[in-house]
Amino acid sequence: MIRSFKDKALERFFATGDGRRLSVQNVRRIANILRALDDASQPEDMNLPGFRFHALVGRDKGRYAVNASGNWRITFGWIEGEAVDVDLEDYH
Repeated sequence: MIRSFKDKALERFFATGDGRRLSVQNVRRIANILRALDDASQPEDMNLPGFRFHALVGRDKGRYAVNASGNWRITFGWIEGEAVDVDLEDYH
């Protein structure tokens, strides 16, 4: 389940389906990722084909990422069975 978002446009998209302010073109993929994240009961549930799930290291240790589109990733933390601080980030 998703508890909180860092990215307000991503939060709006999740709540309403309005993807006009998202930084990526493929909103259908973003919707699939968010749906899977909302259904997940642990971070490893996001280790699905094509998502390229991975744990982050360094200053972002304790967070996870999946490939969204090109350089864009959806990143998130995990607390008590819920995704927190879900964000859409450009890694490059």
